[in-house]
Amino acid sequence: MTELHESLVKDQSAVITDWISGLKEIDAFAAGRTTESEARTQGSELLAEIAKALRSGDSDTQAENFSRVRELVRDMSQTRAVQGFSPGETVAFIFSFKRPIFDRLKRMKDADKLALAVETITTIVDELGIYSMEVFQKTREEIILRQQQEIAELSTPVVKLWNGIVALPLIGTLDSARTQVVMENLLESIVEQSAEIAIIDITGVPTVDTLVAQHLLKTVAAARLMGADCLISGIRPQIAQTMVHLGVELNVVSKASLADAFALALQRTGRTVVKMKI
Repeated sequence: MTELHESLVKDQSAVITDWISGLKEIDAFAAGRTTESEARTQGSELLAEIAKALRSGDSDTQAENFSRVRELVRDMSQTRAVQGFSPGETVAFIFSFKRPIFDRLKRMKDADKLALAVETITTIVDELGIYSMEVFQKTREEIILRQQQEIAELSTPVVKLWNGIVALPLIGTLDSARTQVVMENLLESIVEQSAEIAIIDITGVPTVDTLVAQHLLKTVAAARLMGADCLISGIRPQIAQTMVHLGVELNVVSKASLADAFALALQRTGRTVVKMKI
């Protein structure tokens, strides 16, 4: 272990130079998401911390002496996930250390020490590569989840049509998670606008099956608890036929178009729209 530590310290500059060359061979800088200078700085710090961790004699990457190494790998992997790197590009950053380090270890004359050093650095690099992938995947999943939530919120806007009348145009399929967002947005709007009637327009919903109907009914029930009556608009002939075939009962007033639902909402609130004579 001492020989490995000494080799990493002594040959750090040469290892980093060869490592950068290896990254160039696989076009690691072609996309322009990171520069050679940034990679050199990150690689030098990582290699120095690995050498420092090995000085204690413990090569277990889960041990306390490797905490700083894991921190560097974690930060690097999270940054690359945000920047749009692929999993392969991220792992290559770690695995590419093997060849330049092995090239330096070959100078060891003691075969047993060489074998131990190769085994040790192989294990360390492999474990750090796996850890890098785990962090990368977790970060990507968090990013995707956050984007899905943002898209769900943006795709369920509640529009004020008139005093006391709001409309919620739905686009896409309703699932449990999206229904929750829809319900929250609608209820908040009912409170803010003091709405008496809420129109749920499903013109943009591709199909209505039993599950979607259940989600709609939950939203309608929640709106009623807030004191607002609900109308559903946008039921196309194909959807109507499907609902009849499935025996789906919405138990709520429905209209073919948003305009028809709006006219009914105006009527229920004691208003009417008339054409002015010019």
